[in-house]
Amino acid sequence: MAVTSQNSRVLPRAAAASPAGKVKPRKPKPPAARRGDAKIAWLLITPALIGFGAFYGLPLARGIYLSFTEFHVLTPPQVVIGTLLSLGIAAILHRMTRSALARGVILLPYLISNVIAALVWQWMLDPQLGIVNVLLKNVTGDTVQFFGSSAWAIPTLAAITIWKWMGYFAVLIFAGVQTIPPTIYEAGRVDGASEVQMFLRLTLPLLRPILVMVVVLSVINSFQVFDIVQVTTQGGPANASNVLQMYIYRKAFAEFDFGYAATMSLALLVLLAGITFTQMRLARANESDLS
Repeated sequence: MAVTSQNSRVLPRAAAASPAGKVKPRKPKPPAARRGDAKIAWLLITPALIGFGAFYGLPLARGIYLSFTEFHVLTPPQVVIGTLLSLGIAAILHRMTRSALARGVILLPYLISNVIAALVWQWMLDPQLGIVNVLLKNVTGDTVQFFGSSAWAIPTLAAITIWKWMGYFAVLIFAGVQTIPPTIYEAGRVDGASEVQMFLRLTLPLLRPILVMVVVLSVINSFQVFDIVQVTTQGGPANASNVLQMYIYRKAFAEFDFGYAATMSLALLVLLAGITFTQMRLARANESDLS
């Protein structure tokens, strides 16, 4: 009876401590080492954040401010806005060669300065002394004004830009191909699929996130072409190659209309952000078929 009465006194206390009759588990605190790692991580990225704010954040804020002004350099402001080729090269690298030398040669154009690349192509495409026109004259008897013709200026600049970037994009796609498990291709061969069928039905769908990134980067680069145009055509002939970046540059540094140039730059930023967001959503770039 003594034991029973003692239990009867203990049980109500336990019930009072936990109305549901269960003790709620306490959430474990993160270990001190993990909290220390976070502090070290913030300390390590602080120089990069400072540099980003100084060289990107402040100019962006200043540009947004100037875009709402009519600002000339001498007056105060007054307040008043190549993927397919890369895919083919990546497939060749994956299927036909594993040579590091071949990959380096393909990536080499991307490592060359845009100004140097533009000068070299300007010499090669010179209408009189350029090696390309010398060969064309020997074959066809005529030369082509690659940079001096309104019909040829933009295609020539586009070809140079594609040559400059396709190696970099090919390496990105090649890296994506390396993430595809070999067992997928083995299963395709067992089912009797050819190389072309496996490329179209296995490789391309599994490379969707990488391909979307390459397309987005290609679109952004096409809107930001400046140095190649400045070196080769300077917007000519007759404004045939006067791309948006050239127009902004002339407004700012030739006409000193920095307010209008900042407005155009901000409009370009908004345009590229909208295009990038639309491409990412339509292509479902955040989803992977490998998962």
